[in-house]
Amino acid sequence: MNSNTSASGNKSVLLGLFKLMRPKQWVKNGFVFAPLMFTGLFLDIIAVSQTLIAFALFSLAASATYVVNDLKDIEEDRKHPTKSKKRPLASGQVTPAQAKKLLVGLYGLLIVGFFIQPLVMGVIVSYLLLNVAYSYYLKHQPVLDIFTIAIGFVLRVYAGAVAISVPLSSWMFVTTLCLALYLAAIKRRQELVQTTQEGREVLQKYTVSLVDRYAEMAATGALLFYSLFVMNARPEMVITIPFVLFGLFRYWYVSEALGEGESPTDALLSDKQLLITVVGWIAVSLWALWPAGGM
Repeated sequence: MNSNTSASGNKSVLLGLFKLMRPKQWVKNGFVFAPLMFTGLFLDIIAVSQTLIAFALFSLAASATYVVNDLKDIEEDRKHPTKSKKRPLASGQVTPAQAKKLLVGLYGLLIVGFFIQPLVMGVIVSYLLLNVAYSYYLKHQPVLDIFTIAIGFVLRVYAGAVAISVPLSSWMFVTTLCLALYLAAIKRRQELVQTTQEGREVLQKYTVSLVDRYAEMAATGALLFYSLFVMNARPEMVITIPFVLFGLFRYWYVSEALGEGESPTDALLSDKQLLITVVGWIAVSLWALWPAGGM
């Protein structure tokens, strides 16, 4: 009986540690693949393998930042209606000591990454440092907190460019920044609407109308710069603009009307139309950029 209880407890801890890494959030690291797609190198086996490694390393780094953030925010998360039940540390499924051991293991794997992709790891170190600053200071500073989240997405795209040794397009940089600012603004909006302001200090310095204006400006910028990019640099991809426009509209609907948006990943995976839009954009982009076709 005791052995069964012990085995059950160990299984619960392992599951909690796995949840602590938030593997579902690795979807965000898909931004690493953007340079591979837009340069047309997605048929190059070496480029694909290098990008996959960069994706794996960034996923480890993202998991490490989640662990650091959850350790820092245990008390704050316990006040959150959802996080208090779903976050392993806040719910008590995992102890801080166990989380710290996991963190050491993740950092150990990232050190190995320096021997595989040293230049990409340079970008990842910047990402890790940025997120430490975010967890301990920047997340409490209005506007800076939103930009910090957005820069994390830009660094993902930059890591993808470094992995295949291509320069990061200025168009891709500004489009990614605007799109990420849009997602971050919507995230803050939903936190304002769905949680008490005591749960996150910075929320006391925002209003829904202010964050809505941030989101509108960022969404407009993302659509404008993406459209200019494809019309000037990749005219064969003009057909993808409606996908981007619909995606922005649909995401806002899912956030405001359906109450999602606090987590972009959850919003994407929970809404079929949004998921189909993303998959459709990827499929049409690959078709347009296929060497035998559009290039």
